Amino acid sequence: MRRVSLFLISICLGFASCSSGSDIEEAVIPDNPDNEQGEENPNPNNSAPTIPSLVFPTNELLCTENPLGFEWEASTDIDGDGISYEIQISKNLDFTDIIENVSLSSTATTFSLEPGLEHFWRIRAKDENNEYSPYTDIWKFYMEGEGIINYLPFTPSLVSPDQNTLVSGSEVTLEWSSSDVDGDSLAYDLYFGETNPPELQTSNTDSTTAVFQIEAEKTYYWQVKAKDGNGGEVLGQIWSFKS
Repeated sequence: MRRVSLFLISICLGFASCSSGSDIEEAVIPDNPDNEQGEENPNPNNSAPTIPSLVFPTNELLCTENPLGFEWEASTDIDGDGISYEIQISKNLDFTDIIENVSLSSTATTFSLEPGLEHFWRIRAKDENNEYSPYTDIWKFYMEGEGIINYLPFTPSLVSPDQNTLVSGSEVTLEWSSSDVDGDSLAYDLYFGETNPPELQTSNTDSTTAVFQIEAEKTYYWQVKAKDGNGGEVLGQIWSFKS
């Protein structure tokens, strides 16, 4: 009887061992249970549309029509996606005073704008997967005002150094640009220094460049006011750079 019992215990242990191995094999999880055929995920790398090209109103134009029509050249999309456009119009160059922000699928539209003011506009494209192109360059224009004899100069634009850039050396050359729809000659007041807002350094210069001595590891601020000689004055935004 003792031999029979030992034999039965051996058989039971053998069955238990085989059963345990079978359970492990059945518990193996496939590497890709939801995509057993190895199919690729659709649209893994969607590309943004190209940047549209502004057509009208042209840069620094005096616009005599109101409502004013806007036109631009269409973007393309390498993926063949549908494209729409986001047009923004602002009263200032940094687009913190946006008066129109419209999305549309056409390449032209019309807006009624406040007369006698400078406006700025830009556009970007968006595909149907919500991928945006960069914005276009910013173009500016003036809306003709009723009874206005003299128009303000355009707000001074930054040429160099780039905003918030790092300038090396012991001096910096500041450069800006502006224009006037009346064709008036412009003079400039230049503000520069380590404080924000900067202090007045030069008045009534007709130059659009200025050279200043700078020291290392400091932040400098500068600003330009354009004057047309007929009472029209426009103060530009504050720019800065580090040394």
